[in-house]
Amino acid sequence: MKKLIYCLGVLLMGLHAYAQNTNIANGIKKDSLPIVYLPPNVSVHFISPEPIQYVDISTNYIIGDLPLKNVLRIKQAADTSKYKPVLSDDAVVTIAGEKFIVQYHVIFANLFTTSQVHTCVEILPADCRPLDIAGIGFSQPQLEKMAMSLVSHSPGKAKEQTKAYGLTGKINHLYTIGDYLFIDLSYQNQTRLRYDVGDFKFKVDDKKMIKATNQQSVELQPVLTLFSVPGFGKYYRNIFVLKKLTFPENKVLHIEMSEKQFSGRVITLNISYKDVLRADILPE
Repeated sequence: MKKLIYCLGVLLMGLHAYAQNTNIANGIKKDSLPIVYLPPNVSVHFISPEPIQYVDISTNYIIGDLPLKNVLRIKQAADTSKYKPVLSDDAVVTIAGEKFIVQYHVIFANLFTTSQVHTCVEILPADCRPLDIAGIGFSQPQLEKMAMSLVSHSPGKAKEQTKAYGLTGKINHLYTIGDYLFIDLSYQNQTRLRYDVGDFKFKVDDKKMIKATNQQSVELQPVLTLFSVPGFGKYYRNIFVLKKLTFPENKVLHIEMSEKQFSGRVITLNISYKDVLRADILPE
């Protein structure tokens, strides 16, 4: 018996010495994470201040999805109770946005903790750690805030203007900040026929082949369209944001607004690369 106790003592001393010599990574301990209770038959929603880029759930006993770009919904898997008691498991849920990462300690709740359940959890800055994903640049809320500030400015004198089918299209302003180009567009409808907006297309085309049907075009997708407007009677204004672009002098940025109806009215605006280079710095 004494030998057994001695052996156990030596073993414990060895484990203690190993733990002292082990280089444990710095970071956030699970016990310090914000706690979220998850009872059966209840969904918990996490509301993110920006679009969610990545989610990890550390157990198969919780399932989740993204019903909206900034909302994570989790709930217990339907067969959880068949395999283990609800009280015996927990998990870590990791959520990454464009500029942050946050983790929550999710505990399966019983009847005694159900009263503490928050079914809607707002992701707060105090719980987040900053995250810089290469190529992301500004977050969507930041771009929206900057674009909204431009709408408060008067359109002023148009940098480019075109007329077709009783419509007048104008490029009011071009602004740049970082790797982004902000395009302030407005349209006036001089007809009595409402214009139902079908689509906007941004393409880089050859200057001398704008009207050709077989030309090679490079289509660009805006990273932000400030307003989602289905149509307008007399006046329309919107801010579109494109990621940094370069193109040669023999090319032009071609903006096309088309109507929903078959053979509907199409109006185009063109931006030269000189105009892009001369874009104003986004005002504070």
